[in-house]
Amino acid sequence: MAFRDELSRWVWEHRYRWRPPAPDREDDLEATWCRVARAVAAAEPRQREVWEDRFLDLLRDCRFLPGGRILANAGTGRSATLLNCFVMGRIEDSMPGICRALEESALTLQQGGGIGLDFSTLRPRGAAATASGTIASGPVSFMRIWNTMCATLLATGSRRGAMMATLRCDHPDILEFIDAKRDPAELRFFNLAVAVSDAFMTAVRSDSPWPLVFPQAAPGVPGRIHCVVRARDLWERLLAANYETAEPGVQFCDTINATNNLRWCETLTATNPCGEAPLPPYGACNLGSINLSQFVRGPFTREAELDLRAIAEVARIAVRFLDDVLEVTRFPLPAQRETALASRRIGLGITGLADALVMAGLRYDTPGARDFAATAMRVVCVNAYEASSALAAEKGPFPALEIARYLAAPNLRQLPAETRLRIEAAGTRNSHLTAIAPAGTISLLAGNVASGIEPMFAFEGKRVVLDATGQPLEFTVLNNAVRRWREKHGDCPLPAAFVTATGLEPEAHLRMQAALQPWVDGAIAKTINLPAAFPRERYRELFESAHRLGLKGCTTYRPGTARGQVAGLGEPLRDKAVAERCCTVA
Repeated sequence: MAFRDELSRWVWEHRYRWRPPAPDREDDLEATWCRVARAVAAAEPRQREVWEDRFLDLLRDCRFLPGGRILANAGTGRSATLLNCFVMGRIEDSMPGICRALEESALTLQQGGGIGLDFSTLRPRGAAATASGTIASGPVSFMRIWNTMCATLLATGSRRGAMMATLRCDHPDILEFIDAKRDPAELRFFNLAVAVSDAFMTAVRSDSPWPLVFPQAAPGVPGRIHCVVRARDLWERLLAANYETAEPGVQFCDTINATNNLRWCETLTATNPCGEAPLPPYGACNLGSINLSQFVRGPFTREAELDLRAIAEVARIAVRFLDDVLEVTRFPLPAQRETALASRRIGLGITGLADALVMAGLRYDTPGARDFAATAMRVVCVNAYEASSALAAEKGPFPALEIARYLAAPNLRQLPAETRLRIEAAGTRNSHLTAIAPAGTISLLAGNVASGIEPMFAFEGKRVVLDATGQPLEFTVLNNAVRRWREKHGDCPLPAAFVTATGLEPEAHLRMQAALQPWVDGAIAKTINLPAAFPRERYRELFESAHRLGLKGCTTYRPGTARGQVAGLGEPLRDKAVAERCCTVA
């Protein structure tokens, strides 16, 4: 495949190209695809060459884009993981427990995995530490230690670290957590999210008192009350911080757990750094994205349509590919291997949605666009489960499977009857099949398609990335669909279907996310890009709508917030940490 612009070549050269001594050095993208296909197919006990060829065909033309760690590390022999991200184990509320969790986090980051952590288990600031006779400094103080560790690894030349910190909405230090990033220099290597419960949202609506408790003894069992606040005041404090700094985001923890395929045997309290993978302690996300822009027949014509049969075929092979990744990857920690292989979670999603929509003549904020997107994701989901069931018949189901409980999960109940019958007979190889990742850097590799399910960010503009020394580099980039339109129609005006993120009402972002969520058993990484002048009074309705729509989280970005400008607006990034997060390999 020829590179479509300078940035896609740069991404390959500096993120994914393997450069061993000659003659094994990769000279082009085809050589990278061959390396990855060969390495992943090594997991196959039979017909290895056949599967290598099928995987290679899957990767060519960027029809399927594996997670960046797979592209960078598969077949290289590096001491690095092929899995993008992990949720770390439960942090024990003791100094040995905290130090052990810090060590495990450092080892995971060192091998290239982003991490998510739930700090809700740590006692609040000012609480007595009876064993040592001292006073606790609280979760936020320990997050600063993680932040320093991550910065230290970055200084040694390791892959830029990505971390997500979660805190429950009823933790006594929740106000400190909410305000932690009002200082732009604070916690620069963390994304923050508040775990918001249904009970809290009910209390907000009724303007009820809200107890802050620690510890939380058990679900439904109250802990010791440290203080009581008005739920609505706490909610407004969170919204104000998000409006001014774009953080923290919100995770709707009860929705996440109610729709978890393994809800009978695990409780999810944290996600990976971008939020598309709620995971149990020591869980891992194994990601790949189908590039929808490569499946539109007759683009920019009245007859344009998605090739659903081709998408189904790619989805089935992609499931096998990602399942094989679990066999050939390194795991930074033994507990991560044990957890990953018990459920064999994978996260197959889509990218290039906005490109596909305009190629089909559909504006992002219309009912037709949502139907188009939901149809594509339904095909991916159903065929992923079909393929996983066939794999279970061939290689065995995931070890934690209890078939009756599994089939009772909401995601399984909506599958076609024939698919459920196959699962009932053979099980599934993978407990979870779908997640929609940001797919940022791999979408640049594919010629700057709009990443994930995001609208186009800009038709044309400047994109800033960081080189190996941390210095910013600026590229002029053209959106993939815009380029394809101009190749076909020259300087003719862009059709009305072309629209950028800031040209949409925020509710259009939510409605698109809600249209896709029924076919995603993980979660969806989605940022609602807001205009700088978006009214503060509308923020509350935006987040409460996300909860009513059954979304698993809500994240926004408004230009001019304390974090600095996001990548891609044609301005130098003021906040280096934002650049590092935006340009980290997806």
